[in-house]
Amino acid sequence: MAKKAFDAVHWYMSEVESRLVAKTGIPSDRHHLGKLILHSLKEDPDFLLQIDGATHESETNGSALDRSIRCAVSLTNLGLKQGDVMVLMAPNHINYCIPHNAAMFLGIMVASIDSTLGVYELEQLFQTSRPKIIFGQSEKAVEIKEALELSEVDAKVVTFNEGSNYPTLAEFLKDADDDAVNNFEPADFNPEETIAFLTSTSGTTGVPKTAMLTHKNLAISVPYTWKTFSKFPPTRLGLLLSPAQWVTAGFNYLFSPILKYTRLQTSAPVTPEHFADLVTKYKPTYVLCNPVLMASLAEHAKCDFSCFEHMTLGGSFVPQELVDKMKKLTKTEEIFVMYGMSELSGPAFIHDFQPVPGSLGRPVGSVECRLVDPETNKDVTEPNVPGELWFRGPTVFKGYHNNPTVTKEALTEDGWFKCGDVFYRDHSWNVFFVERLKSLLKYRNHQVSPLEIETVIMRHPGVLQVAVTGIPDKECGDLVVACVVPNPGCSPTAQEIKDLVKESLTDTKQLRGGVIFMEQLPTTSASKIDRGKLKQLVLTLPRE
Repeated sequence: MAKKAFDAVHWYMSEVESRLVAKTGIPSDRHHLGKLILHSLKEDPDFLLQIDGATHESETNGSALDRSIRCAVSLTNLGLKQGDVMVLMAPNHINYCIPHNAAMFLGIMVASIDSTLGVYELEQLFQTSRPKIIFGQSEKAVEIKEALELSEVDAKVVTFNEGSNYPTLAEFLKDADDDAVNNFEPADFNPEETIAFLTSTSGTTGVPKTAMLTHKNLAISVPYTWKTFSKFPPTRLGLLLSPAQWVTAGFNYLFSPILKYTRLQTSAPVTPEHFADLVTKYKPTYVLCNPVLMASLAEHAKCDFSCFEHMTLGGSFVPQELVDKMKKLTKTEEIFVMYGMSELSGPAFIHDFQPVPGSLGRPVGSVECRLVDPETNKDVTEPNVPGELWFRGPTVFKGYHNNPTVTKEALTEDGWFKCGDVFYRDHSWNVFFVERLKSLLKYRNHQVSPLEIETVIMRHPGVLQVAVTGIPDKECGDLVVACVVPNPGCSPTAQEIKDLVKESLTDTKQLRGGVIFMEQLPTTSASKIDRGKLKQLVLTLPRE
């Protein structure tokens, strides 16, 4: 039987939301993530909510509920309220979700940021987000303090662990009076206007920006992640591999209590060895993972992948070869590619029936879609003709935090979000990714897609990774150059790479800029190829 999308996740969410609204009498509470989490934690206090696979600590709903409420009471005692900003910067340990939950209860905006950032980077982020409170590791306390001073931001600092002069989370929770905890009620607010997440986003190019995602944005969009599941609760044990600052990690923190699956996370770096230990010991049944990381784990992790009943790959381009490989390793056909954007609060497409090879699926039901010629701004009405996708609907973000100029560039006056990616569609509106609009190269007025050339070069058995970019040329525009990471033990030649492209693609797409062999490609903190840095590197490296 062909696999198809199913409405079970929406039926399930409708039941949870209806029970909540029946209690509160406020119809808009169906999209209030804090009340949904609070309600779900209370429903089953003995359920195992989370496990830290690095320390083997675990916690039930009841324990997390008590700690989250105590945190919310302590935040209220400090004067924090709806619209204030909380910064979280830590690995995925079992304490991370406590202030995260509390912020959702109170309507506080959560900015989850990379815990490895240095003083200068933190200064820039603090200047933009203006946090009132920061939860971080004690090892970063000195850098946090220095960044706050440089940015002239006055924020309270709480550490998750001991080792600094700042109060710890455990001490912070003790500030909550038992009567206030017992009588706690989450804040009432409009989920359509109240920001839940401030999410850093820059894709593979451009300056980092911070997208404002509302409670309603996320409550409607994120459940589409589980659209291919037919039973709910959907899975026994979901493995969280994304760093805490990624929005996909946020999906798990928000919805594992609501969907009632245990969240297996780890406070240790995800190496192939550690991944293998997690899989062998806990046998997780579901994972949402970046394809770059999963490709590495599939190659080097020595474990049995067959415990995974369902796997979703997304965050950057997913080669069909990786999908096929994961189907063999997991022994299931339930391997799906998901394309999403922070600005859309989650998935943009869903495979509503048997996946069409190479397609990302069809647009999710929560958005309107149109293909637009980026040069004329006129609609592309014919199939198989590329254009920029525009989206409109209740999952489209509110704009970029404290950045009205960039917001105006991304959002039209009538609410359309210009996603910056080029796609084409077939007659049935199955959508196919072409390239980032900013990544397209031009050779003598011909548009050249780096991804198309990369796909060809990846056919070479000696190639592990490849990234294509351009070298500026006054006469031609861009000379196409391929940066290649060879497979271990392999020595592909530049001529082999050039011949492969010549055999497969038209003259305008040939490697006139040459081939550069590299030990590794530059990546962003989100494990995507750093196209900006790559473009600078190719100007200095030897080319063949």
